[in-house]
Amino acid sequence: MGKIRKDLNAVLRHDPAARNKFEVVLTYSGFHALVMYRAAHFFYVHRYKLLARIISQFAKFLTGIEIHPGAKIGSGVFIDHGSGVVIGETAVVGDNVLIYQGVTLGGTGKDRGKKRHPTIEDNVMISAGAKVLGPFTVGRGAKIGAGSIVLSEVPPNATVVGVPGRVVKINGERCDDLDQTLPDPVEDELAKINARIDELYKKLEKK
Repeated sequence: MGKIRKDLNAVLRHDPAARNKFEVVLTYSGFHALVMYRAAHFFYVHRYKLLARIISQFAKFLTGIEIHPGAKIGSGVFIDHGSGVVIGETAVVGDNVLIYQGVTLGGTGKDRGKKRHPTIEDNVMISAGAKVLGPFTVGRGAKIGAGSIVLSEVPPNATVVGVPGRVVKINGERCDDLDQTLPDPVEDELAKINARIDELYKKLEKK
């Protein structure tokens, strides 16, 4: 009950639209998913794995959030809106983590063994649509930008954005070696066409 109480308080702390605990308990799917996950996890660790999976699938049906009962999730976690969130079997989520809709804490399909999913340390924020894939650690206090695909270790207090994810800030200071230029495929193709036209003009002039 202590973890559930902290999860409830996390909703009130992070979401200005949450007016009171009663409203959160009745209407917040992210909170519902965590409550059912905690029940499923209890049965999972006590070797009632089929029952645990049934509970987790029922939670997915009700909330649109899929949390494997084998995952380890700390207290004070807030799944905001939550639809499309997936948390894998060997994922570890620390305390006071904020997760937005569409987030995946998954595997790459290439990793085998006991650890296939990421470890998310305390006070991390993972923005909407981000995918964190693989058996590595996202350090304490890190922030993952919306839509990012993170495939490698993230240092503590870092900000990661992009596909693939890259560190753009650490401890609030921008990284000196950051290259923010993005390729423009249309511009590249036009440059190739212009170069080809120039080449043909030169051939015609020689004739």
